[in-house]
Amino acid sequence: MHFPVSGVDVLPFIPPLVAFLVSALTASAGVSGAFLLLPFQVSALHYTSPSVSPTNLIYNIVAIPGGLYRYIKEGRMAWPLTWAVVIGTLPGVFFGAWVRILYLPDPKSFKLFVGLVLLFLGYRLLSEVLGWNKGVKGQNKMMQKKFAEQAAKLKGENASRLAAGLPAEAVVKTKSISWKKIEYEFWGETYSFSTVAIFSLSLVVGLIGGIYGIGGGAFISPFCVAVLGLPIYTVAGAAMAGTFITSIAGVTYYHILAASSIASQTAVTPDWLLGALFGVGGLLGTYVGASIQKFLPDKVIKIILTCLILFLAFSYIGQYFLS
Repeated sequence: MHFPVSGVDVLPFIPPLVAFLVSALTASAGVSGAFLLLPFQVSALHYTSPSVSPTNLIYNIVAIPGGLYRYIKEGRMAWPLTWAVVIGTLPGVFFGAWVRILYLPDPKSFKLFVGLVLLFLGYRLLSEVLGWNKGVKGQNKMMQKKFAEQAAKLKGENASRLAAGLPAEAVVKTKSISWKKIEYEFWGETYSFSTVAIFSLSLVVGLIGGIYGIGGGAFISPFCVAVLGLPIYTVAGAAMAGTFITSIAGVTYYHILAASSIASQTAVTPDWLLGALFGVGGLLGTYVGASIQKFLPDKVIKIILTCLILFLAFSYIGQYFLS
């Protein structure tokens, strides 16, 4: 099948199949999977023009609601964190789209920067998994203990039932919101983070997401878990919601730039058909990923996210030196 806007030739079932497999794996960690689909489009489909960025954002728009619905329904949305991410990210997305078109039509150097950032976050996550990060080790150990106790309890009640790691009462409850600090409770534990820190991070994430069309969940989620010490069960929904809203803004802005003189010599208009095909597979995949998250121990989700982040980091750094 030929896609005239992007110039891609691919069997129509390939995009949704790839998107389903990727998103089902990543959604449990609050990542839509767009950061893995972008290299697939560039390397496997040879879609290299700047319009690949908004096309990837279309995938987010179609795919994310499936997982987001599950997180909202089950009360695992940290809404203060969500809105802090959205408000901080939006300006960065607009500026990132502008930078992508004018200064980075072939963003080799910026890929190195993104790879190094991901490498740092991957290291921080790895330190969580291996117990190097002493600051949040105790709280994470408590979460693991609760998960194990809950699983054992449910298995004892009904041996034929798949034991869920989170009980129905494990929901996010906001405790306080201010310009200095946001605090919430989850499963009997209290978590807090700096409002200014999350705003600043989100602005940078929006810039990166606007340039590459990855939404930002790949950065927000590991940062919140590894640096701020927040539980992945509460971060995942917030990261996906932020990615969803900023993706809508990013696609809108790319369309505006496509009609302006700024993009007169550059292919900027997204391929809606290709993006929608990826999105359909992603919609099912994110729903599945969000559904199985509560069955997975916190450490397992962190290992998945760490592997994905480090894979992409080394991929981007390798592309810089080998290309």
